[in-house]
Parts: sequence; structure tokens; C-alpha cells
Amino acid sequence: MSALIDDIIKKLRLPEPIEKYSAVTGGDINQSFHIYTRSHSYFLLVQKNTTREFFSHEVAGLNTLGEFAKTPQVLEFGDNNQAAYLLLEYIDHLPYGNQYELGQALAKIHQSISPNQQFGFASNFELGNFTGDNSWQDNWYDFFVNQRFEPLRKLIIHNHDWSVELEHLYQNMLQHFQHDLANHQSIPSLLHGDLWGGNIMFDLDQHPVFIDPAVYYGDREFDIAITQVFGGFDQNFIQGYQDTYPLDDGYQDRLIYYKLYYMMFHLSEFGSIYQPSVYRLLQQFI
Repeated sequence: MSALIDDIIKKLRLPEPIEKYSAVTGGDINQSFHIYTRSHSYFLLVQKNTTREFFSHEVAGLNTLGEFAKTPQVLEFGDNNQAAYLLLEYIDHLPYGNQYELGQALAKIHQSISPNQQFGFASNFELGNFTGDNSWQDNWYDFFVNQRFEPLRKLIIHNHDWSVELEHLYQNMLQHFQHDLANHQSIPSLLHGDLWGGNIMFDLDQHPVFIDPAVYYGDREFDIAITQVFGGFDQNFIQGYQDTYPLDDGYQDRLIYYKLYYMMFHLSEFGSIYQPSVYRLLQQFI
């Protein structure tokens, strides 16, 4: 691996020579490295056995989100015929920060509406084995079922982690989803798309920084739901959001659909350990 990284480093167009680099642990998808020069440091993401197109959606996402909130600056991305790489500015960060401001920042992102009034994005994203199909659609229910739920269901079936009982519960859930959305106006807001606690940082001034997006335009309740799956967002966060861009009545009852999507993704990607979580969520529609 070191030979591969050394080769990539030689391709980087930095203003100063690189003094050292070190691996950064914690990512599930990419390999990450902290690169140091005399005056600056950088963050390098590497994905083996693919081309620069692998990072094209993340680049588009960071640049789009960066119009409304703080994100790491994209410096360059490319490949060396063995792996793709993405070079970002390195942001010194804290394990805590201003949660109220985080809520305000997300609300500002969500106030950006799709320029064509449709759900989707100009490019797709890759999360592990799942391809997020962002083909434009007029209807949020159709988009989410056909381009999120169904592809995940097929992946889980392929992995032999789906059952007859899960299928029955899933089909029942789709009826509830359609009914609940019929009583709610979904607006195609700009979404982070993968907003768990690990994809938020706080800089040294405790201001929020959004990282690792999987952006598209969709119902903003999706992002809110994902913040509640693994924690890391407190009551000040939701208060900051509500004070800036209040959520629609009944939003709490609709979040379960997007939490289910997230658990189905984890079941498809990480295996049967997440099957009980999917089952418990689906049971709530009986």
C-alpha cells in the first residue's frame, strides 16, 4: 500500500514538498491519510481499483454544499491507474461544537431548492456496494421507493439476508409510506444525504463543518431522520433548525421511513447483524 500512496503523492500538485504522511483510521469506505508540508496539512482519500469518477459525486457534493455551509475545500482529484484519490484541505477540529449553529447551518442548506423542482441530482453516488441512483423524478414517493428502497431490498435478497416475513412487512410499509406522503408536501431540498454524527466536524472555533456528503435534492426530513439513528446531535441542534426553518407538522411520524432506509443500507453493506434493526422498524407498521 505504501508504494501506491507514494506514487499518488508524487502526482499531487502542492506548493511545498511533503514532509510526511500518516494513515487516518475510522472510515468504512475509503483509506485516508493526513499529509504534512512545512506550512500546511491536507487530507487525502484513496479508493483502490477504481478511477477518478469514483470521487466525482463527492466533489460535486462538497462544492454544492460549500455554497451554503462550511465544507473542506476540494484541491484536486484524479487516479494513477491503480486507485482514485481526492485531496482536501485538512481542518483542525474538536470533538464538540455549537450544536445550535449546526442546526441553523443544515436549515440553510435545506432552503436551497432543486433548480428544476425535481428530486435527484446530476450525478449518482457510491456508498459501498450501493449505487444511489439520482435520476430526476417529479414524485418523491416514486423516487424513494424505486431508487432507494428497492435497490437495497434487491441487494439484501442477493446477500440472503431477506425473508418471507420481512417481505410481507416491507410491502405493508410501502402502503403506509404512500399514505403518509399523500398528506405531506415534499419539497426537493438540497440534502447532505449521509448525515450521521461521523460526517460532522467542528473547527477550532466550534463552527460546524460538513464532510463526506452523498448529496441530492429530496425531502429534508430524510437528513433529519439520519441524525437520529446513531446519535451525535442534541436538542440544541433541532432547536437551531426549527428556529431557522421549521419542520412540517407530523414530521416525527415520517422519520421512520428514512431510518429504515439507513438500516437497510447497513444490512446490505455490513450483514445480518443489522437484520434485527430492520425487522423492528418494519414491525411498527403492523
